[in-house]
Amino acid sequence: MTSAYDDIINLPNHVSATRPHMTAIDRAAQFSPFAALTGYGAAIKETARLTDERVEIDEYIKDALSDRLQIIADRIKENPEIVITYFQPDVKKNGGAYVTTISTAKKIDEYERVVVMSDGKTIPIDEIISIEGQIFETMYEG
Repeated sequence: MTSAYDDIINLPNHVSATRPHMTAIDRAAQFSPFAALTGYGAAIKETARLTDERVEIDEYIKDALSDRLQIIADRIKENPEIVITYFQPDVKKNGGAYVTTISTAKKIDEYERVVVMSDGKTIPIDEIISIEGQIFETMYEG
């Protein structure tokens, strides 16, 4: 039996004198023009990203925070610098992160239950776990 390629089957492999030899990885890349798992790396990274659980604060701390918000409201025209730590829920998964911001309060909106800071940030009152600042230190001295 003879085949159509019997005349060339045993010839040596051609090596170009003008073009460099292509590596095996470059040759394989020609045949894989797309990534079969597009977005897989991002999904793994998102799954591995850690979030914090929301801490429930007791009534004593809630009352203390309410008192501090009232002090800020009473002295808001003085533009006191305050440090607020609050829980910011994650938009993609359960949990979130505790964020601390340092700024002056522009307005405390009791109806919307938010503190509007002078830098434009809006902080939900129900997510606040801590309020600090010089305004509170001077009140207890004396």
